[in-house]
Amino acid sequence: MNTLVCAQPGNMEYLERPDPALTGGNAIIKIKRIGICGTDLHAYEGTQPFFTYPRILGHELSGELVDFDNAPGFQRGDMVTIIPYFNCGICVACRNGNPNYCVNINVCGVYVDGGMVEYLSVPSYSLVHGYGLSYDELALVEPLAIGAHGISKAKVAMGENVLIVGAGPIGLGAMEFARIAGANVIAMDINESRLSFCKDKIKVEHIVAARSTDILQQLMGITNGDMPTVIVDATGSRTAINNSFQYMAHGAKFVLIGLQNEDISFSHPEFHKREGTLMSSRNALRQDFQHIINSLKDGLINPLTYITHRVNFDEVKSSFEGWLKPETGVIKAMVSFP
Repeated sequence: MNTLVCAQPGNMEYLERPDPALTGGNAIIKIKRIGICGTDLHAYEGTQPFFTYPRILGHELSGELVDFDNAPGFQRGDMVTIIPYFNCGICVACRNGNPNYCVNINVCGVYVDGGMVEYLSVPSYSLVHGYGLSYDELALVEPLAIGAHGISKAKVAMGENVLIVGAGPIGLGAMEFARIAGANVIAMDINESRLSFCKDKIKVEHIVAARSTDILQQLMGITNGDMPTVIVDATGSRTAINNSFQYMAHGAKFVLIGLQNEDISFSHPEFHKREGTLMSSRNALRQDFQHIINSLKDGLINPLTYITHRVNFDEVKSSFEGWLKPETGVIKAMVSFP
């Protein structure tokens, strides 16, 4: 089968590899769609902290279930997606119901080879039913689940002022589910076109340009002097993360979804006097995936508007570097397979 391997930062190659054989407890999926996410782009740049090379990228995927062992409730030919965080089931996190941050986690496309292949073998426990959604929609479930999990971690309540920093696909998902939770959503980004997308496509009422010189004043005005009670970073930018501490209301929660590989810093007295809460949000849980699927089926969100670029599998290598450039206007690139 044809595979696309990221041999080292900035270098991708198509290589022929054998089709995977069915093994105990696993399932084989014929890949139909792969969404390109920030993790893939950072891996290509060489800035993804949990990454080794060579690696086959791709974890936002959908496909046809062609064979399986021990997958009750599934049938050959089913349209499926997966929960791409393969867990051990026995560590302290798994025992406490949190396989999303398993001590021995193997994230598909990051720690182990991912979906830029014609056929992919995955643990059968990772399968997720398609519930009649399209292949495009199913490939978008995972990135939406990342944002939804962060909102769930923060326990966002009706009427809260929630600032989402970063208007990429993860940030957009966080905005959508903060809105569904009843929050007053504020979007912040350095990219004006992405802020326009937030306002026009997903109806975010308040937008703030991250390069503005009066951000504090804008946030004070939007929140009637309170400042945001929840801040979510979806940038993975050290500068954005460090700056966001100053936007916290007293008693606020700051949730880090974005990931970068340097230290963060903030004023301890300023954070302490607010009795602030700093938390990370890693991956997502099966209930987050089901929440996304239910929301898609109920028409509460339409993530197909996120797809700005489409390519076939044999065009990915030539297209990939362009997706790193802001001027290309990529929000979500979607790869189609035969």
